[in-house]
Amino acid sequence: MAGDLAAAPGWTRELLAELDGYSASLANQGRWGSGDQLGTLNLLTPERRVAAAALVQSGTCVALGRRIGGGPHPDDPLPPLQLMKASGEAAPARGGSHASDWLGLAPHGFAVTHIDAFSHQFFDAAMYNGQPAGLVTTSRGAAAGSVEALAAGIVGRGVLLDLPAAQHRPWLEPGEQVHPADLDAAASALGTEILPGDILLIRVGRDARAARHGRVDPVTAGSAGLAADCLPWLRHHDIALLGSDSASDQMTPGGAPHPMPVHAGALVLLGLPLLDNAWLEDLAAACAAEGRREFLAVVCPLRVRRATGSAVNPVAVL
Repeated sequence: MAGDLAAAPGWTRELLAELDGYSASLANQGRWGSGDQLGTLNLLTPERRVAAAALVQSGTCVALGRRIGGGPHPDDPLPPLQLMKASGEAAPARGGSHASDWLGLAPHGFAVTHIDAFSHQFFDAAMYNGQPAGLVTTSRGAAAGSVEALAAGIVGRGVLLDLPAAQHRPWLEPGEQVHPADLDAAASALGTEILPGDILLIRVGRDARAARHGRVDPVTAGSAGLAADCLPWLRHHDIALLGSDSASDQMTPGGAPHPMPVHAGALVLLGLPLLDNAWLEDLAAACAAEGRREFLAVVCPLRVRRATGSAVNPVAVL
C-alpha cells in the first residue's frame, strides 16, 4: 500500500510493509488458476483424503463446534435468535403432531464456530486471487469468494497443536503472541509432524481459561493467537485449513481497532480458509487419552448463497 493512501484503522506503516512483503513472496494468487475459488483446499487431493481416512483407529468421534444459544455473554453480546414455530404444549393425546423452530445467527464474531470464506476479508481492496472487494455488496452479497464454493466438504488429515499442553500450562493468556518457533516447539514436544495439506487446529486454551476465570470479550480483553510472522510458516508448510479455539489472530488487550493480519494474510494472500472459535477442549482430552494428535477431520459448510461464511460443527474421528 502506498504511503500516501489512507490506511485501515490499526494498520501501522510497519505492519502494512510486512504484509506487502508477504504479498510479493508468499501469495498464492494464480497458483491454481485465475478463476480458482478453493485456494489451499486444492491441497486436499483424493490421495490425501484416503490417507487421512487410514488414521482412524478407535473410531471415536469428537464434535468441534460450540453449543449455539444461551447468553448473552461478553464474547457473545448478540446470541442467536431461536423462535419456536410449533411446540408440544398442545399435542393431542392421540395421533401425530410436531414441533419446529426458526434460528437466526451471525456466524462471524467470537461465539459461533464458523468457516471464513474468501469474501469475508480484503487487503488493499481485494480478496483472494485478485478479486475486487467491490464484488461483495449489500444488495447482492458475495458475487465471488462465497462459502458456496466450499460446500463439497473439507476432509483431510487433522492435526491438533495444543500449545498449552506443549508448554506444560493450562492456557495461554489473552494477548499472548504465538510465533513460528512456538509452533515448531509444540509439534516437537507433542511428537507430531506438520505435513502439506494438513487441517491444522491450534489450541490456545481459551475455554479452559474461561471455565476458571469467566468468559471475556476478546476485543477489549485481548486474545492469544498467531502473530503476522506465522504467515510464511503457514505457506511453507502448505496448510490447507487453519483453525483455532479463538480467531487465529493475536489481539492486544485494550480495545479496537485490531488489524487482524493473519486473517488478511491467510484469506487474501494465501487463499487459506479459516475455522474460527472451534471447541477444542474435548479433542484435546481425546488426543491426550489416545496419545496422538492426528485424526481424520471433516468440516461441512452450509451451502449458503453468496455468503461470507458459514456456521459449522466439524468432527474429528480418531
